[in-house]
Amino acid sequence: MKKLFLFTTCLLTAVMINAQTLDEIVKKYTEANKLDKISTFKTIKITANMSMMGMEMPMTLWMKNPSKIKTLTSVNGQDIIQAYDGVKGYMINPMAGSTDPVEMTADQAKDLEKSNIFQNYMANYLKEGLLVLEGEESVNGKPAFKVKASINSNATAHMFIDKSTYQLIKTTADINQGGQSMTVESYPSDYTETNGIILPMKTTTSMNGMDMVITYTKVEVDIPIEDSVFSIK
Repeated sequence: MKKLFLFTTCLLTAVMINAQTLDEIVKKYTEANKLDKISTFKTIKITANMSMMGMEMPMTLWMKNPSKIKTLTSVNGQDIIQAYDGVKGYMINPMAGSTDPVEMTADQAKDLEKSNIFQNYMANYLKEGLLVLEGEESVNGKPAFKVKASINSNATAHMFIDKSTYQLIKTTADINQGGQSMTVESYPSDYTETNGIILPMKTTTSMNGMDMVITYTKVEVDIPIEDSVFSIK
């Protein structure tokens, strides 16, 4: 009986230590990236460029606190637009043969909302019990915490947080699209602070042997952005 009690006590202690460690990592991640102060801002606009398969595609992102977001990507003179107005998400994709807005699925809208810098998705996942600390791993020679996020039934992600800076330096996501399973790897880098907002100015993403690089060229904070910008239906 004493052995059973001792084993149970040790198990509970181990679980508590692991939870406290994960809490501390997310807390330091939030502080290092100043996400605890981002609620004081109202809007963010980012001008960027996407490079893929030898093509250069200009991008613009608009975000409004707390959850509105819109992205516009120009491909060969045609604009692909995604927008979430805080309630529903819509997409215009002329590459698919239509210029009419199409309502996103709930998962698509949620994925777009996660791109909103005003959303501290790491802290949100922690509150929802979706995070598990899986130890440490080296990323390009840097020791990093490896954190697993069970996002939904079709997607599992791993986030690697630099142990020295507490900034995200790698993400991997196992996703299923159209019955096809694939792994997406992203490497955020060149973290820069602009008017109190800390962002990775460059992100390299690899998927199915194809590389995509997104580079931020301009970050504007608290400029006027009307709610109508996020309505494209």
